[in-house]
Amino acid sequence: MTVIESTPVPVRRPHPAARSEGAPADGVCAAAPPAHPRPDGRDRYTISEVAAWTGLTAHTLRWYERIGLMPHVDRSHTGQRRFTNRDLDWLVFVGKLRLTGMPVAAMVRYAELVRAGASTVDERRELLETTRRDVLARIDELTDTLAVLDHKIGVYGARQPAPDLAP
Repeated sequence: MTVIESTPVPVRRPHPAARSEGAPADGVCAAAPPAHPRPDGRDRYTISEVAAWTGLTAHTLRWYERIGLMPHVDRSHTGQRRFTNRDLDWLVFVGKLRLTGMPVAAMVRYAELVRAGASTVDERRELLETTRRDVLARIDELTDTLAVLDHKIGVYGARQPAPDLAP
């Protein structure tokens, strides 16, 4: 059993501030990424360990690297990928972007902008702000849908079952 297999990953619930109109002024995320299985400096993970920790397949991790969504991953002297805590943090962030419904091409563009450096901060921010607006619109749609479901459940809950359908 590896360290990753024996280390539980805490489930984080969205912070209430994440639904507010303005993002935090200091750029800090509302929810911190999960704790790393190993301390910095001793953080050399195999692809199977990263797959177990993230829930992604090794095939997906290789694909992310091939399309440019993952930054360059170091290799051991035998050619095996060796991921770091920084790579794990990036994969957590990419997972959040996936949950937003952001297209893969936009995620790759964002990754390219990150690699291009500080001169791309404005473009990165605009990309994330656009995605945030899309997420808020989806939340509104889902809230409306939930209200319809709650109403329908209430209608069914108030009805008495027909005698021939009673258990």
